[in-house]
Amino acid sequence: MAIHRTTRELLHPALISHSQARAASAQNRLADRITTFAGSMIFVYVHIVWFVIWVIVKPFGDKFPFGLLTMIVSLEAIFLSTFVMISQNRADERRQALANDQWLLVQMESKQNEELLGISRQLLELTQQVHALTIEVREAVKPPR
Repeated sequence: MAIHRTTRELLHPALISHSQARAASAQNRLADRITTFAGSMIFVYVHIVWFVIWVIVKPFGDKFPFGLLTMIVSLEAIFLSTFVMISQNRADERRQALANDQWLLVQMESKQNEELLGISRQLLELTQQVHALTIEVREAVKPPR
């Protein structure tokens, strides 16, 4: 039987907290929705339909070379490039959240390793002391020759 997990269950805890922090801001939620939509094939299809209709209908008397359409598309490109940068910043923040979490994990593991090495040294010292006492006891109970 296959176990089905939601996407949220597969995310790293650092990414979950990062997503929750981003979701707290209305601006971030809006930017995330826009970049998600702008990066989809639906966005491409909407534009294809829009351009075809614009060329056929020629709204506002906009005829070839379609100056108004060119201006609208240019403004859209400016905004979309800004949203691409926002998306890249979001990806960088996610990578940084993971890196920070990994660094904390490395620090904890390093501390645990030092503690284990200390315990190992203590065990070695105790073992050597037991060995030395064992030799002393054997010598002490050895029958004289």
